[in-house]
Amino acid sequence: MMRTASAGNRKLLNFYALPSGGVLVSQERLIDLYRVMRRIRAFEDAAEIASQGGVAAWGLAENATPARVRGPLHLSTGQEAVAAGVCANLVREDLLTSTHRGHGHTLAKGADPARMMCELFGRATGYNKGKGGSMHIADFSVGMLGANGVVAAGIPIATGAAHALKLQRKPHIVACFFGDGAANRGPFLEGLNWAQVYQLPVLFVCEDNRISATTPTGPMTAGEGVSARARSLAIPSEKVDGNDVEAVDAAAARLAAEVRAGGGPRFLHAVTYRFKGHVSVDPGTYRDAKEVEAAHQSDPLLLARTKLLERGVAAAAITALDRAAEQEIDAALSAAAAAPWPEAAAAYEDIMNTVTGAWR
Repeated sequence: MMRTASAGNRKLLNFYALPSGGVLVSQERLIDLYRVMRRIRAFEDAAEIASQGGVAAWGLAENATPARVRGPLHLSTGQEAVAAGVCANLVREDLLTSTHRGHGHTLAKGADPARMMCELFGRATGYNKGKGGSMHIADFSVGMLGANGVVAAGIPIATGAAHALKLQRKPHIVACFFGDGAANRGPFLEGLNWAQVYQLPVLFVCEDNRISATTPTGPMTAGEGVSARARSLAIPSEKVDGNDVEAVDAAAARLAAEVRAGGGPRFLHAVTYRFKGHVSVDPGTYRDAKEVEAAHQSDPLLLARTKLLERGVAAAAITALDRAAEQEIDAALSAAAAAPWPEAAAAYEDIMNTVTGAWR
């Protein structure tokens, strides 16, 4: 059975429901999804190296001071299929809230990787003029309302944004990304309850990487987990393999369509795995090595690449996609390394006088 997953100004791309219950997207769409995932992986790999003090050529002179990210980063390596599969079903005017691990969501929503890298490097040409860093990147021009360093804080922001869309009678929706650890914090219940009571146009996406910082989430979560908690509030929920980009894409398409049709909030529980430590300088030795090795066998890029090969896409064509992503991120690194630092006076801009309430 052929279905379409389209919205607004996004082009029509078909996917097929198989008798087995699986999903088969068109070859063109799978290539597009792979391209997004590969861009995210290339960005995260480059940012990780930069935060650890390593450098690539970046067009710098041999005696130049190595440009680098100052401070650790929260990487989404291994979780690319969730960002790509969900955001493929959003249009530019749809809104999105992210987490402290938000590079992938931001790229998938259409943000510029060069401006993102400039922000990581603390440069004036970054999204926040070099003053926000990794956990505060936002790009309102593509509907990305911002990453957030506070666990679960994006949930009430997304709910408020969805309420605003409903009051303004706009046809758009909000996608709200959060991790499994967020389900054990107060804003989770508050946000989902408000969204359901007022039937708001928000798609909640639990990016379940199965670990909260350095602690496995399972033993710390009572009951049947996050999906059950959403269902307890009568919010329709769907659980999916978060490493299978086709499955994420199809589930997100169904749920997003229901939200757009005025059905109220929906909940997508995508189970994935975080390949790296909590931050980019964390070796993650608190994890069992065999568990990590096994997880790499379900690398979302590896799975998607295998599917492309099985459908007749030439290995050389896939390699070309890999190289294009790496070249794009190399260019972003070069731009960041060469970009100017913020002027000292900029420290007094984009701030509020709490007495008068006026912005400077």
